[in-house]
Amino acid sequence: MVYGPHTPDDRSRMLAALGIASVDELFEVIPPAVRARPMDLPPGLTELELMARLRTLAGHNRVDLASFLGAGVYRHHLPPVVDQVLLRGEFYTAYTPYQPEISQGTLQTIYEYQSLLAELTGLDVVSASHYDGATATAEAALMTCRATRRDRVLVSRGVHPQARRTLETYFGGGDLEFDEVPLVTEGPDAGTTDLAALGRLLADPARPVAGVLAAQPNVLGLLEPMAEISRLTHAAGALFVAAVEPISLAVLAPPAAYGADIAAGEGQPLGIPPQYGGPYLGILACRDSLVRQIPGRLIGMTSDEEGRRAYVMTMRAREQDIRREKAASNICTNQALCALAAAVYVAALGPGGLRDVAATGASRAAELAAALEEAGAPRLHPGAYLNEFAVRVPDAVAVHRRLLRRGILAGIPLAELEPGDPSLVDGLLVCATECTTPEEIELFAWALRDELGARPGVPVAASAEGVR
Repeated sequence: MVYGPHTPDDRSRMLAALGIASVDELFEVIPPAVRARPMDLPPGLTELELMARLRTLAGHNRVDLASFLGAGVYRHHLPPVVDQVLLRGEFYTAYTPYQPEISQGTLQTIYEYQSLLAELTGLDVVSASHYDGATATAEAALMTCRATRRDRVLVSRGVHPQARRTLETYFGGGDLEFDEVPLVTEGPDAGTTDLAALGRLLADPARPVAGVLAAQPNVLGLLEPMAEISRLTHAAGALFVAAVEPISLAVLAPPAAYGADIAAGEGQPLGIPPQYGGPYLGILACRDSLVRQIPGRLIGMTSDEEGRRAYVMTMRAREQDIRREKAASNICTNQALCALAAAVYVAALGPGGLRDVAATGASRAAELAAALEEAGAPRLHPGAYLNEFAVRVPDAVAVHRRLLRRGILAGIPLAELEPGDPSLVDGLLVCATECTTPEEIELFAWALRDELGARPGVPVAASAEGVR
């Protein structure tokens, strides 16, 4: 069935006005290799057959693993209230809230999310409807360019590689550029941003810098000297962007405390389970002076003409969507269901609960580090960490695959996360949260000891089922 409103005669007149013979000529600039082709789909199935097929596919998923995977997405306990609120029809199917008179509930949920994240980050303004942490971080970099009218950004290699690649895509279509700041390779500061290199890059008078991006904790799980990075950045007249992990803000200094102008990050740990690529939640916050540069949706609280509390979308107009590269935002889809999950999660736990989650994860990580070191896998870097760190494992990729067969997801090999870095080739990045059990840690340590041949191992279960 054709859903287009134009008749063949309409299309003929439009093609004649354009001076072309067919619609296909409009797409000749697209390389043939990437043009859409007819889909080679199998024959249709009945509903019964389709359900059986989907159950078969779902059966290939491993749900019995003792998981130590982090690397930007983290496993946390989700209070049942989160899903119960999300599944309410008025939230689950809510459209973009352009009409405040019929969208008060949706507008309030976004406002509450903004308020809670402003408390966590210490910054004045939080926007909503960013798709994930990588795109929010790239948007933060663009903000620094618009605000300073400069076209160069420095990005620490401690920022997650997915965010760096997204930034490269954002910057690749215009006159903007970014340089990566290396990490220290040896000594007590190994694995953190090289401050000397940062200083040299900032000091180039011919190439002024708009902004500097650094992560806390960084992609290797290490704590960065954010106050010093902020000082160097501001001394050069640039803006400082902190890429943050939100649970850590319950125990670490918030971005505002060390002078960050903008904070960005992945909001998945706040009430959203790990999934195959999403949907996730991009966090973006800034100082009040940058409010006109922040993309996304801003919801304000006001009073109607009868003095009753009301919520409105502010500093966001549909005209944004047609301004192309001059727009501060091209976000059309309302991603606020994920923001609602974050708001319910934070409200349900409260400040004490969030601190408990972060502190328990840190405690479990310390137990994990001690157990793995005793098994023959010492930490790769000596610096401070919170709940994620790298350990040195010879032939890490092969060992990782063998541990998977034993029912252990041993984090991620750094050779796959950061390919091309010889200092990380024998590293495994592992993580612990409040969901990590002492039994899982013991299982991991014994299995790794057995793989490394440190001493004869004990029988290891084929899966983690026996330790749950």
